[in-house]
Amino acid sequence: MLGAWTKGFPARARGLRLSEIPSADLRLSNLMTPVLTVQESALAHNEGTVFSWARREDVLLAPHGKTTMAPALWQRLLDAGAWGISVATPWQAEVAVDAGVPTVLIANAVTDAAAAERLGELLRADAGLRILCWADSLDGVDILAAALSVPSRPLDVLVELGGAAGRTGARTVEEGLRIADAISAAPGLRLAGVAGYEGPFGPDRSDESVAAVDRYLQTLVDLHERLHYPGGIRPVLTAGGSSFPDRAAAVLKRGAGADVVLRSGAFQIHDDGFYGRMSPFGALTGTAPLRSAMHVWTRVVSQPEEGLALLDAGRRDVPFDIDLPVPQSVAGEITALNDQHAFLRLADSASVSVGEVVRLGLSHPCTAFDKWKVVAVIDDPDATDPRVIGAVATCF
Repeated sequence: MLGAWTKGFPARARGLRLSEIPSADLRLSNLMTPVLTVQESALAHNEGTVFSWARREDVLLAPHGKTTMAPALWQRLLDAGAWGISVATPWQAEVAVDAGVPTVLIANAVTDAAAAERLGELLRADAGLRILCWADSLDGVDILAAALSVPSRPLDVLVELGGAAGRTGARTVEEGLRIADAISAAPGLRLAGVAGYEGPFGPDRSDESVAAVDRYLQTLVDLHERLHYPGGIRPVLTAGGSSFPDRAAAVLKRGAGADVVLRSGAFQIHDDGFYGRMSPFGALTGTAPLRSAMHVWTRVVSQPEEGLALLDAGRRDVPFDIDLPVPQSVAGEITALNDQHAFLRLADSASVSVGEVVRLGLSHPCTAFDKWKVVAVIDDPDATDPRVIGAVATCF
């Protein structure tokens, strides 16, 4: 239920449930700046594009839920055919279970014994639930094994393989084999596949980066083909951030007898920055390009000197970890952010007035959504006054 805490929504929306927003006759002009919105038609386009591609490539999708932490948006992915939802932490996994997600992939090692015990409780409480997590060390396997020593059914664990200068993950195939043996020896655990993250090996889409990503992905296949899995399980080979899902699909499909599960999560929202540059969707995949579904609408609060405008959105409202926002309704550049202000340096031919609304394109949805508890859904950001046709809650 909306209240005064719901940033961007007007006083007349207080007391409404999210389900009542579509019939509340709200327009963008009724919302208070700054406000984050997502575009319904862009969501649908991105979902349709990527799921159609995944079916064509015969790969499965477990999009990363940490991108939005919005169960309503997760449900759209499940309805589109997602194999499951990926998360980063045991707490996020519990949010997903509570939201009714039937297959939850924790794309991380679980080294908190109390959290591991809770995973066992969740599995015991729901025979239809599947939870998978990673391990990249013998110590990590020991923690899981001690916490799940008497399970009703085992926890599925994937060996995480990394590489030099990568993030987490065992650094060699041989080390991965030792971890797999330890998983197999623990009664409360079940060896379920191989996992990794290729992002650190390719900072761009150059030939050198793509080759480095491919070499790393091949090591996941190499480890998978040397493992001995328990009977009755189809192992999972998983990688695929939102920058190289095409390479993950192409290389991991070389692994025989496994489900290839890609965890790309940013595609649903996409952006006007980092993923706009890095995503392969478009010419590289023979699909339509993705569209940014998110914008922040902000207002000019000051023009203290010629060519400079101060906007009412800052670090509390917009992402800034990769790129600064990009003004889209006026020519210029965001040059800096304070907590609650953006510095807009106007192009020579551009002008704005105090009180004028400026639309910003954003980079990196993962650090856009974490600043908003409720996000408005609009029909058309290019309309004179877009209609608010819904709202989604986040769980950060």
